[in-house]
Amino acid sequence: MAKHTSDINIKVDLDENKIPEKLKWSAQDGGISDEEAKAIFLSVWDHKNKEALRIDLWTKDMPLDEMKIFFHQTLTAMANTFQRATSDEKMSATMRDFCDYFAEKLELRKQ
Repeated sequence: MAKHTSDINIKVDLDENKIPEKLKWSAQDGGISDEEAKAIFLSVWDHKNKEALRIDLWTKDMPLDEMKIFFHQTLTAMANTFQRATSDEKMSATMRDFCDYFAEKLELRKQ
């Protein structure tokens, strides 16, 4: 039996065409309450069907340049998480190499 539970909530305000206009999230244990976000990527592992389920949302006013940075930071975080979860240093380094390539091609690195 769990000694403690923790909720993470995502609130999505939609326009008449069901396009996200506002995203807000709360995580009481993290001290976050109704923080606004422009994009959210959430992945959940369905162990019964052995597949990842995803929720990818972004507001219609999410700037394109920020979306590129968001993708880069998300990919980099995934490489770091992959290393912690699997201890596979070689593949983690390969993933980080791709992140560097991604940033270079999108000119995300400041000169």
